[in-house]
Amino acid sequence: MIRITELRLPLEHPPEALSAAICERLDLRPADVQGFTLFKRSHDARKKNALTFIYSVDLTLAATSRVSETALLERFADDHTIGPTPDTSYHFVTQAPASLASRPVIVGFGPAGIFAALVLAQMGFRPIVLERGKAVRERTRDTWGLWRNKVLNPESNVQFGEGGAGTFSDGKLYSQVKDPRHLGRKVLNEFVKAGAPAEILYVAKPHIGTFRLVSMVEHMRREIESLGGEVRFQNRVTGLHIEHGQVCGVALAGGETIAASHVVLALGHSARDTFAMLYAAGVFMEAKPFSVGFRIEHPQSLIDRARLGSNAGNPLLGAADYKLVYHASNGRSVYSFCMCPGGQVVAATSETNCVVTNGMSQYSRAERNANAGIVVGITPADYPDGPLAGIALQRRLESRAFELGGGSYDAPGQLVGDFLAGRPSTRLGSVIPSYQPGVHLTDLTTALPPYAIAAIREALPAFGRQIKGFDLADAVLTGVETRTSSPLRITRGENYQSLNVKGLYPAGEGAGYAGGILSAGIDGIKIAEALALDA
Repeated sequence: MIRITELRLPLEHPPEALSAAICERLDLRPADVQGFTLFKRSHDARKKNALTFIYSVDLTLAATSRVSETALLERFADDHTIGPTPDTSYHFVTQAPASLASRPVIVGFGPAGIFAALVLAQMGFRPIVLERGKAVRERTRDTWGLWRNKVLNPESNVQFGEGGAGTFSDGKLYSQVKDPRHLGRKVLNEFVKAGAPAEILYVAKPHIGTFRLVSMVEHMRREIESLGGEVRFQNRVTGLHIEHGQVCGVALAGGETIAASHVVLALGHSARDTFAMLYAAGVFMEAKPFSVGFRIEHPQSLIDRARLGSNAGNPLLGAADYKLVYHASNGRSVYSFCMCPGGQVVAATSETNCVVTNGMSQYSRAERNANAGIVVGITPADYPDGPLAGIALQRRLESRAFELGGGSYDAPGQLVGDFLAGRPSTRLGSVIPSYQPGVHLTDLTTALPPYAIAAIREALPAFGRQIKGFDLADAVLTGVETRTSSPLRITRGENYQSLNVKGLYPAGEGAGYAGGILSAGIDGIKIAEALALDA
């Protein structure tokens, strides 16, 4: 097959235009082409009123073609937009031996744990998955209990349970991680098998949305189980057995011990008690940078107009997104995080008397507001008291948000105009916040460290110069956004194992090696491969 990139067509082009563009680019007749598949479709919005689609396609020549694939590739050897289609199929590194000494154990069933378990199961290793939370549909009911009734289940919520934190998110499936082996393609293909729309294989910024993720996670669990794997819910790991620097098992809250010489730590970034247990057991870890800030909400129509001009509302484009970065005069970086077009701000705490915000969208992205985190980068220099100090800082901010919100899981909120002027908000304007259970208007000045407040106040008008209306006085800030990434790293070596505990494989976002569904899934695959080759 031949890959052709950078095929540009007008936004409203007819279906046959792409075939014609392929033939024109390669000087082919329609009869020379057997068919083609889309590899990627994006759009160029630099000229808002003259948007174009940009395609990459994989072409198959007809058996009766007047020109061979080899001849075409030789003719276009100097054209970087034309070349052979790379092999993006997944190849298993090994298969399990007929007799396993012990089954691998995976702690956590978020994206990293799911893909580690799935690939191990596909190789015949029959993994045992231990998930502290509940199955995804029960978990969904518990999550709605907080959103609707202000009742938090600390073991079943946005952070804990089948599917991990990504289940209640926008379901974004793109990442900037280097992926020379195309492991991301394996992740996307498995999602399509599990019920995701096929378009995630080619759109530039694929997403799924929460409702679809629920059924997909269940489908993947059933496949793991059909291949001999076992998924055990409400099984919280409370201890790690280590002998002579080698892991030999895990202890569960119910008193059971499971022997294992290979343990994958696919923890989410909110497994704070588990991090403390691992630290006490002597597992090497170190503090790492993360970010803190607020969620901001605008009318989605405002973002659409600013980003797409006269094409705002075009169903071919959907709800517009954005990505913003600003370097404040105090040396802090302020940036947009986890932007959710047409979504809602959600309660994401996993601990009592704390308030945490996050963003979520459904596949349709049809809600009235756009939201994103506006966050400030912080480093271990801001929390210098050891690997767990970042967690302590998160808790202080989340507890303060609970107080500012009225002590009832309402989120503290403030209008952007009032925040910039340094005065409390007392009533809403044109933007109605989407956070449930509710928003308590106040002054957010004490919700974050002073350096973060100063940096955000400086950044919002700068963002308004990049996206007209971003510093809209009626836009709403809700606090606090603290779970942007893990505040620590469970450091591993080149063999993907812990630096000081053999057989222990830190994986995914909680271990500090991923940031989002796709990168966590890729990391889970890498961990599965490393474990399989060592078993």
